[in-house]
Amino acid sequence: MADDTKTHCNRWLPVPLAVIVCLLFLTGCSTRGPERNEFEATRELGITQERLNLVQIARELIGAPYRYGGAEPGSGFDCSGLVFYSYRQGGVSVPRTAAQQRQYATPVSVSGLRPGDLVFFDTSGAKGGHVGIYSGKGLFIHAPSSGGRVREERLNKPYWRKRWLGGGNLLDS
Repeated sequence: MADDTKTHCNRWLPVPLAVIVCLLFLTGCSTRGPERNEFEATRELGITQERLNLVQIARELIGAPYRYGGAEPGSGFDCSGLVFYSYRQGGVSVPRTAAQQRQYATPVSVSGLRPGDLVFFDTSGAKGGHVGIYSGKGLFIHAPSSGGRVREERLNKPYWRKRWLGGGNLLDS
């Protein structure tokens, strides 16, 4: 009987071994996929280096103080001043006020936002009253209000969802 068990086990041992060999063959014996740098991967989504640079410029300003009418790191920023400065540093000319920025932007739905696009909110009853820079993954960078500092926040916070006016693109023609 011991010989029958041994023969039975020896007969089934090659099956799992064959499965493992087939899997290794199908995966190419590699644990890594094809190499792609981040820029190539994002370009497929329409995210250019220009857009990534604008977001990086704005991120470097996180923590700068709010100042009404401000558009310089040394003195602080208001919301449209942050956009104006970030875009200018990135080599892109944009209007100075939130209302003008919204007027010149091509409308973008929330699902179509890409890093570097603008996001507009009604915080004071004024059309285009508040603006920020969409940074990706549901986040945006903005200069909030008096006493605040430039920061990155979630777009889906109830406060912002309730005041959403729309997104805008000033980069692509």
